[in-house]
Amino acid sequence: MNPVESIYNNKIIAVIRAEEPKEAVEKAKAMMEGGLRVFEITVEKGSLIPAVEELCKNKNITVTAGGIITSMRAQEAINAGARVIVSPVFQISLLKFCAGNKIPHIATVSTANEAYNAWKSRIPIIKLFPAKSMGQVEYLEDLLRPMPFLKLMPSGGITIDDFTDYLKAGAIAVGIGRSLYKDASLKEITERAKYAVSQLKIK
Repeated sequence: MNPVESIYNNKIIAVIRAEEPKEAVEKAKAMMEGGLRVFEITVEKGSLIPAVEELCKNKNITVTAGGIITSMRAQEAINAGARVIVSPVFQISLLKFCAGNKIPHIATVSTANEAYNAWKSRIPIIKLFPAKSMGQVEYLEDLLRPMPFLKLMPSGGITIDDFTDYLKAGAIAVGIGRSLYKDASLKEITERAKYAVSQLKIK
């Protein structure tokens, strides 16, 4: 499946931060057991690139590489098999790099102007961060009211208990991070993932 379509269809991107590759892989596999299928491995630390490579061996999931601000790190992630490059900022140079490599690029915005400019640049999914700090669901609604064409994926402070509110408000997907794994055993991570998936079914 096209990775952008996978994000649209699955609605949840599990955003994983870790100190080393093994930890990231274990968290992702625990979430897979719970039914999640799309992952953003945050690789601003180059040491996490092997986690992307390991997870990309599983063709039943979509692995994106996040936290990328340089073309060098993007190239490393692409070489490891990442199917989408996610940046915490919106910069034209990285957009052009991804276009040249024919790989989807998700840029991050916070303001209406940034969101509009990202849309004009034909970015397929625009990450809205930090969603909680910027005003939560109400801020998403404020952006979409005059610009309903925006394909927004809010992230940052969103939990497994409130993420469906963002989907109901018009988000095409959501990024959920620590709520899935903070202070949790691998078994608990699986249960949290199952709970999140179950919330999608009753959205």
